[in-house]
Amino acid sequence: MARRSDHSRAELEALILDEGHRQMAETGFARFSAREVAKRIGYSIGTLYNVFGSYDRLILAINTRTFQLWAAHLRARLAEDGEDRIKALVEGYFSFARGNPNLWMAIYDHRLPPGTPMPEEFAAQRAELTDIVIAEVAAALPADAREKAAGLARSLIATVHGHCLFALNGTFLLMGESDPFGAALQRVRDSMAAA
Repeated sequence: MARRSDHSRAELEALILDEGHRQMAETGFARFSAREVAKRIGYSIGTLYNVFGSYDRLILAINTRTFQLWAAHLRARLAEDGEDRIKALVEGYFSFARGNPNLWMAIYDHRLPPGTPMPEEFAAQRAELTDIVIAEVAAALPADAREKAAGLARSLIATVHGHCLFALNGTFLLMGESDPFGAALQRVRDSMAAA
């Protein structure tokens, strides 16, 4: 078993985060175990809490890494499919969720205790994803409607999220919807046109 002195604090944080993210991808939030993360890296559970401060901060760090990967995924989709950037955003949302279902769901399954604000360092990193969408929505709107971009983008994210969630959990299949991506894209296009 490794000793605390074997790694610097920054190395420990990276080690814990790497293993925690790997485990979250494998098991999902409901079966995630901080104790198992500690065991797999050869440290005690106390070391994890010493480095991250609490279970919630560990999960926030893992989920924030997922947000960063998701933002990179969206940027890659936009670079590949630059012609129809709105379609690329919606497709990027769906493809990231399909390719990383446990990580994607963990973002929404974990909640901070009531009254606990999101720590600023995590909030700022997570906002990067929304900022990508806001910038693309603003660019697609006429100049006189761009002030609506931020609110519209958040609403569109909610619309796409609902379609994506129903697609992944089988609800749309039960409802007879055979093209959740197409339906989400059409709702986005309708909202953009109305704006």
